[in-house]
Order: sequence, then C-alpha cells, then structure tokens
Amino acid sequence: MTTASVPSIPNADSWVGSWIEPIEPTDVPERQRPAYHLAGEFTVSTAIQSAYLHATAHGVYEAFINGKRVGDCELTPGFTSYRKRIQVQTFDVTELVVEGRNALGAILSDGWWRGQNSVARRVNDYGSTTAFLAQLVVTLKSGKVIRVATDSNWRSCVSHIRRADLIAGEVQDLRRRVPGWSEPGTDRSSWSPVRVADYGYRELCASLAPPVRRVEELRAVTVRELSPCRWVVDFGQNSHGWVRLRNLGPAGTSLTLTYGEALDRSGDVTQENIASGTSMEADRSVTFQTDSVISAGVEGDVFEPRHSTKGFQYVRVDGHPGPLVAGDIASVVVHTDFRRIGSFDCSDARVNAIHRIAEWSFRGNACDIPTDCPTRERAGWTGDWQIYIETAAYLYNVTGFTRKWLRDLAAEQFANGAVTNLVPEPHAMDDREPPYWKGMVGSAGWGDAAVHVPWEIYRATGDQQVLADQWESMTAWVGFAERAAATGRHHSRVERSAEPAPHERYIWDSGYHWGEWLEPGQSLADSINLAVSSDHGALATSYFYRSTLQVAQTAETLGRGGDAERYGKLAENVRDAWRREFIDANGRITPHTQATLVRALAFDLVPRERRAQTANDLVALIRAAGTHLGTGFLATPFLLPVLADNGHLDIAYELLFQNTAPSWLLMIERGATTVWEEWDGIDAAGVAHASLNHYSKGAVISFLHRYVAGLQILAPGYRRFRVAPRPGGGIGNAHTQQDSPNGRIEVAWRLADDNHGNVDVTVPPGTEAELVLPDGTTAALPPGRHTRTWSKRS
Repeated sequence: MTTASVPSIPNADSWVGSWIEPIEPTDVPERQRPAYHLAGEFTVSTAIQSAYLHATAHGVYEAFINGKRVGDCELTPGFTSYRKRIQVQTFDVTELVVEGRNALGAILSDGWWRGQNSVARRVNDYGSTTAFLAQLVVTLKSGKVIRVATDSNWRSCVSHIRRADLIAGEVQDLRRRVPGWSEPGTDRSSWSPVRVADYGYRELCASLAPPVRRVEELRAVTVRELSPCRWVVDFGQNSHGWVRLRNLGPAGTSLTLTYGEALDRSGDVTQENIASGTSMEADRSVTFQTDSVISAGVEGDVFEPRHSTKGFQYVRVDGHPGPLVAGDIASVVVHTDFRRIGSFDCSDARVNAIHRIAEWSFRGNACDIPTDCPTRERAGWTGDWQIYIETAAYLYNVTGFTRKWLRDLAAEQFANGAVTNLVPEPHAMDDREPPYWKGMVGSAGWGDAAVHVPWEIYRATGDQQVLADQWESMTAWVGFAERAAATGRHHSRVERSAEPAPHERYIWDSGYHWGEWLEPGQSLADSINLAVSSDHGALATSYFYRSTLQVAQTAETLGRGGDAERYGKLAENVRDAWRREFIDANGRITPHTQATLVRALAFDLVPRERRAQTANDLVALIRAAGTHLGTGFLATPFLLPVLADNGHLDIAYELLFQNTAPSWLLMIERGATTVWEEWDGIDAAGVAHASLNHYSKGAVISFLHRYVAGLQILAPGYRRFRVAPRPGGGIGNAHTQQDSPNGRIEVAWRLADDNHGNVDVTVPPGTEAELVLPDGTTAALPPGRHTRTWSKRS
C-alpha cells in the first residue's frame, strides 16, 4: 500500500487565490484590535478523492472547513522575515470537504505582523492591515481537479475575540460568538465584503521547521482564593503557552486572567520583573499578558486564547465567584513540536534538576523561532541561539527549526555582511519611535551565529547542505569583521599610538558590541552601559578568530580548497594578532577576567606552553571570588569544559555544586523551574528580578552530556565519537542517550567505589567509538554493545 505524498505549495504561477483583507473601523486603538472572521462558500458536485488546503496570512490565522478546525498547528503561518519570506501551510482536509455545499473560513488576528513585537514592542512593523490567502485543491474521483480560493466573494465580520495581541493578551466575549460562521448555508448578508489586495506571491515559501503545537497540559498544583472572587493558580512549572479554563460562571460573568512567573510577598501574581525592562512606555498603555473573557452561560464552554501567548507559572483569576478547582484550569504548553533525540540523568537529584530547568527553558523559548524569553521581548536574539545551539541539538532534532531560522538570518543580513541583533528583525532602521538599532548591529558573539550555528548543525548531523546553503552568509559575516578590524580602531589604541602596529589590522575593536553581557553582579542597565563604554577588542577579536577558522573548515568540507587556504591564513593572522595584543611578556592575559581567560582557552588562542599558566590564573580568579563563576552570557557555557580539559576537573565540579550566588544550584534551591536571566533572579527576600526564563545559562548542561556522561562528537553526525566519563562531585552513576543519524548511542556508567567502576556503551552500525576510561585505559569500540570496567589507583 502506498500513501499519496503531500503536495508542495503552489508556485507563483499556480496561485488562483487573492489576498483578502477584512474591512476594519478606523477608530480601533492599536494593540487592542479584534480578530476577524472571514468566510466563503463553494460546492463540490461529485465524490472526492483528496483535498489539500494551502493557507497563509499577514497576521495569525486559524482555518476552518464546515465548522471544524483545520489541523492542529498553532500561530500559523509562524514568524519569519516577513519582508522576504512568508510561510504557507499545507493541510490534508480530505475528511473535512464533503460532496455538496461547503464553507471555508479563517479567524485572523494581528500576530507578529502588526501587533506588538519584540524588544521595542512597536506595532505595524510589517504593515497596518492584516490579510489572508488560501487555496483549496480538490481532486475528484473522476480525476478532475478544482481549485477554490479566497476572492472578492468572501465576506468578513468581527469575531467574539474583541482584542487580540500576542503580548497584551486577548479579550473574548462569548456572548458575541457568530453562530455557524464557518458552516455552509449561513446568512452572511450583514457581514462586510472583503477588500482584495495585490501583495503577490513572491515571498511565499514552505517551512523547514516542525509546526508549533499544543504539546502537553499541566494540571494546577494549587488553587488559592486570595480574596473574594480572586484566585491564584500555581502550575508548578514555568512554561510558554496559555490556559484552558472551564467553569466560566453565569452569563455575563467577566473574568480577568493575569499571567506571571513569580508571586509577590502577599502571594499575588506579579509582573514587575517582566512587564518592563527593555520595553517602552507604550507597553504600559495596555495590558500585558492579561486575558479577559465574558461568559455566555453555556454549559461546557471553554476559554482558550489561541491568538496570544504568555510565559508563566502562575495565573490570577479575577471575578470568579467560585469555587475554582484544579480541574477547571490547565496550563497548555505551546512550542515547536520537536522530536526528542537526547537525554541525561544521574544519581544526583540536584544535577538532574539543573538539566530539567534548562530543558524547560529551551522549550519555553522555541515558538517557531529561538527567543530570549517568552514574556518581556520574545525576540530572536542571535547571541542566545549561538550559545545554546550545541545543547539544543543534543536533546532535540532542531535541524529544520534552525535551518528555517538561518534562512531568515541571511534574509535580514546587511549588504556589508553585518548580522542583525534579532532574527527575524521586525524593527526597521527607520525614524519611528523608538528608533531601534541605528549603529548597533554587527556585534561579536551575536552576529557570529551566522557561522557557528550552521557549523554546529553540521557537526550534529553530518549534513553538508546546511553549510552550502549558508556559505554566502557565513563568509559575508567574516568579511564584515575583517573590514571592521582593518579600518577601525578603539580610541584607547589611537591614544596609545597614532599609527597602528601591523598586527592591529586584525584586531576588531571598533563598532558596537554587547560584550560579555550580564556578568555576576551586573543589572541589565549595567550591561547596556558597559556595551557602550568598553573596549571589546579582546572579545570581538576572539570571535573573529573562531568564526574565520570555522569558515576555513567549512570551505574544506565543501571542497573549496582556495577558500580554505585563504580563510585558514586569515585565522592564523587573527590569532597571532590576539596573542600580540592581549598576552603580555609574562604570559598574563588582559583583560584579566574569568570570561577572557575562559574564551582564550576554549578558542585555542593561548599557545600550548602557556595553557597551564592560563588555567591556573583562571582558577585563581575563581578562588578569589569565593569559588564562584564570574562569567556572563558568552563565556559561561565554556567555563566547566575549559576547567575539565585543563587539569581542573575538581574545580569544575565545585562550581557545578556551588549553591550560593552566583550559581546554578542557587536557582534550584530558590525554586526555579526554568533558567534565570540574572544570577539573582529570585533574591534572598523572594523578590523576582528580570526574566525567569532565559535559557542561555542552561547551556551548562552540555557539560553533563560531554563530560559527566562523557559522550563527545569526533566526526560530524557522530560517525566517530568518544566516550570518556569524568566522574566527580560525588555523582555515583550517569546515563545518556543520543539518537544519532546512524542510530541510538547509549552510555551508562556507575561507580562501585571511588576507584572502581564500569561503563556500558552502545555503538550503532556505521559508526565507531573511542573509549577513554577514568583510569586512562583506551579502546576502540566497533558497532555493538560493550561493557568495560576500570580500576583507578590514587
């Protein structure tokens, strides 16, 4: 038996549908606009063999046929660089289309297109009107094909969703539902005719990523009546999505739901840590992460606001007469529907908790794009994804998700090669308030996502296509850095010498850089000030070197010998310049910070003969800080691996198990269920600060995969891999598995005592493994299952 393949989306010449827009009143405030019903009818005269719906929108749409929702995808068409790429979804609707009269409709809201968006929360960044485009292709059993599409015969009206904004929330009046709005035979004479718009089809594309879906539901852990008709619900887990609420009360009951990540001292939901920060005053003019619903008094009615999303663990429900019980409300977890491919667990519950909150933090920040947080900004910061990509690729199949995002990165990239801070970048470089990003693009560690992200996807999968697809973007970014280094100088070097030294043409110390970002003790405001005032030459040049080296390796992989030689030589020159500028005659690295030393070791910038000294210097800085880390966003993922690789595995474990600020275990001890943006996200007084769901610091769990469990890639796609368990910290056993392109790899080790242990390894077909036991014994392992023991004498 064969299964018919899903047809590809129509090309530009195959569309017969028109973009249609609802007729809207002119006095509706921005950020408070309703969602619209759009519908049209058609007739199918004979029996049907198959039917496929192609649909997209300027905004967010839900499609319906004959009163039934089409598919289970959420927030379609998803978020892309809309000025150049708009995704089209294709649904098999054979079971929904009937012989005879049919109706096709959509609910259409602002979404990312014209609603509040990203850091500035501006509106109308892509357009001031919403639009819908659909084409239904029906194949009859006779073999005839008919096409039904959006056109001027469709009509529109305001839906019961009276306000819909992804960030502000939704207002629904269930008393105003339009009966039969997407069913055949409904009288739509009172509806408005739609407006046909000529937007063309050039930007339309299919998505490489899995869809966003409702992935699971969380039951309320506690439901408390804080005061009469005011209830606070705790779901026990910070996540991204919305709630499903039943028991809405008698007709006319007005309920307000306020979502937050934390409680204040009175036990009420607070938004103080997430409602502002980098956002603007305009955000305060409307609600933030707040829904309202007016009950129609119909038994069985359910409120589920699918045209806005929230980051939350807690919800306050105002106006409910009670009783409100756990069975009345659920947290609906919404994110890109990834396939899990990796896992980790060990004997220490605290370490497992770190791994768990890092996973949840990523899940909460994967809504069609990788975001920084699901609350305040929901922005696709390039730096955050280049930090976390290796970790994410170990746990989930993020290849399609990432390749889709990389296409957007290339689409947004400047002609000079500079990479935008956000992907997609909704904030056009215009004069509208707030005038974001002018002169603030091309930051090291952020723009390097153009190179490092595709390189890590290649390492995880072995698929060269991602490198071929991104080659122009990768080289454009390195070209930007090369020109910036050659033509610009930081004022401190100009003051040192009017004429640059020859090596300075490879020192990248000009332009705008976010820097290490949020080192311990720094607030968001502190980090912004440092980004503007500091000399970031050591940091930017180190990333210039790593990206150039990875481009050289990419060229070699793609068989571009001349490019490999050119970029290899450039990388050598950059590394030599870094050493001349930032290592003094005594071998001391400047700036002498944990972050700089970590990066120098991780990127192999330090000469071999000085690595031990640099590692000892790093340990001295850690000890001087009371055995605490002092790294920010960029260097933290490398800290523990660098210590382990340079003779200080014991210090790495001490930091992993440190439980005073700043540390990962402090988050666990203070009840974190996702990773915090700031190390002191919940302070000693229980007050929340900044976002409580920022995954970047969670990249520490890569240390658990690669060092605690000991599974490391040696050749792309795990064709060769190393198993090198590094027990420590009192951990008695560890287990990890990875569904590699060739099959499942599994590693499980356990200690009999401090000096003896055994490890089980599964090597899939077509691969080979290098085993390095804690006693130094090595072995080559062919495909199959293997058990080895070790005896380590002190």
